Amino acid sequence: MPGVAGQRATLDFQLVTVNTWPTEGVLIVESMTLFAPMYASLLVASGRIRHRHLCLAPLTENLKVIAHRGASHQAPENTLASVELAWQQGADAVEVDVHLTRDRRIVAIHDPTTDRTAGTHLEVAATHSSRLRRLDVGRHKDPRFTGERIPYLEEVLRTVPAGRQLFVEIKCGPEILPPLADTVTRSGKRSQIVLIGFDLDTMRAAKKIMPDVPACWLCDKRILTSYSRSLARQAQAGGVDGLDVHWSGVTRRFIRAVKAAGLRLYIWTVDDPAQAARLKTLGADGITTNRPSRLRREIAVLSSR
Repeated sequence: MPGVAGQRATLDFQLVTVNTWPTEGVLIVESMTLFAPMYASLLVASGRIRHRHLCLAPLTENLKVIAHRGASHQAPENTLASVELAWQQGADAVEVDVHLTRDRRIVAIHDPTTDRTAGTHLEVAATHSSRLRRLDVGRHKDPRFTGERIPYLEEVLRTVPAGRQLFVEIKCGPEILPPLADTVTRSGKRSQIVLIGFDLDTMRAAKKIMPDVPACWLCDKRILTSYSRSLARQAQAGGVDGLDVHWSGVTRRFIRAVKAAGLRLYIWTVDDPAQAARLKTLGADGITTNRPSRLRREIAVLSSR
């Protein structure tokens, strides 16, 4: 912390946040470091801060670690290999993206075309699922995954263990909802599903068709700005169960507004354990990550300090 004459500072240990007010202007500095408790102790001893509380909350308590497209840092995204690896690594939930094919089958793939993961151009919505299934979507990640196919949603559902959840991100429009409701119901795992999507109207429609299945509204990333508290009011008015937002726009004030509206809050995509710890202490219900094993392990280390 710079030695500004006459400055006043407060350190919130649970948030691992240092706020400094120089004599001119306002500067807010967030320090997310593994050594924050040691650093804070030195600042208290020097008399340069006054402390609010000294106890770090258990950082993994009630925080869902959600594997983004499976354990996608190590395995090809949205494949059975990635999903199975995430379960093995102890993820509380897995998130997959889904599209509807020409023959009205639901497949796990992020993009509307197959270029990026298969190296071949096919539009998912205009292609029969049998043709999509012939594509190799593993080799682009690593030769070890050669032969991985685009999975049907029902195949992914069969992997979900008891007590875990599957977050299903809808990447197309409401046309997918009737077959989605049927697929989820036939799987016998309807109570383990959370629906997410960027289109609020589609999320509203999902709640009408599947009122018992949680639905959360995904919000676009914010650049150099934070999320508005009005998003919580929009989500509440839309009848959804929660928000799923990018970590960069999250503030304490925003989270308070979300919680005051009675909504759940999930945050994407966080691979930094210190950032995840900060978001947990702010009140996040879940963190989506490409590296579920590492995040869970290192958050546990932080909570033991």
